[in-house]
Amino acid sequence: MSTNKIFWFGILGVLFFITATVLGGLQFNNYSHLQQLISESYAIGTPNGLYLRIFGFFPSGLFMTLFAFYTIRVLPKAKLTTIGFIGFGVFYGIATIVVSVFPCDVGCNKELINPSISQLIHNISGALTYVIVPFCLILIGVTAKKWNNGKAFSTLSVLCGIVALLFFILFMNNLQGGYIGLYQRIIEASILFWVVNAAFYIKRHTQQDSF
Repeated sequence: MSTNKIFWFGILGVLFFITATVLGGLQFNNYSHLQQLISESYAIGTPNGLYLRIFGFFPSGLFMTLFAFYTIRVLPKAKLTTIGFIGFGVFYGIATIVVSVFPCDVGCNKELINPSISQLIHNISGALTYVIVPFCLILIGVTAKKWNNGKAFSTLSVLCGIVALLFFILFMNNLQGGYIGLYQRIIEASILFWVVNAAFYIKRHTQQDSF
C-alpha cells in the first residue's frame, strides 16, 4: 500500500465526517450547529439518522482507523508515535464507528433520564474520545520534532491537541449551555484539521512506498 493511499484514508475520513455533519443539520428546520450536538442529528428516531450513520459516520470512522494504523508503518519508529497513533485509531477511528452503531436517544438525553443502553455506550465512547485524543495529538507533536521536516507539524499537533482539550473542558463545564454545539464542533474541527495536515505530511515527507 502506498503512502498516497494512506493520505486518502485520512482525507476521506474527514470528508465523510464533515458531509454527514452538514447533511444531518439540514434534515431539521430549526437545527442549530451552535446549540445542538452532532449526535442529535443521527439520534434514534431522527428522519435520516440511520442513513447518516451507515453512509457517513461509520465509513468516516473506518477510514480514520485505517489511516492511523497504517501511518505507524511509514513514520520513524518511536514509542510515542506508536502510542499516539494507536490511541487516535482506537479512540477516534473505532470510537466513531461505535457511536454510529450505538446512537444516542432522541435529543441525546443530556439529563440521562432512563437512558437506553445505546445512549450509555454512546456517551462513554464519546467521553473517552474527547479525553484521550487531545493527548494523543500532543504526544505525536512531541515526537514529530525528530521527523524529516517535522517541526511545523509538531507545533501544529501540539496546538490542535491543546485547543481540543481546552474546548472539551468548556464543553463539560456547561453541558446545558447555549454554545455546547459550537464547543463540540471546535473540538472536532481541531482534530479533523490535524488529520488533514497529518495526511499531507505523510504524502510529502515519507519515502516508504510499500510495506
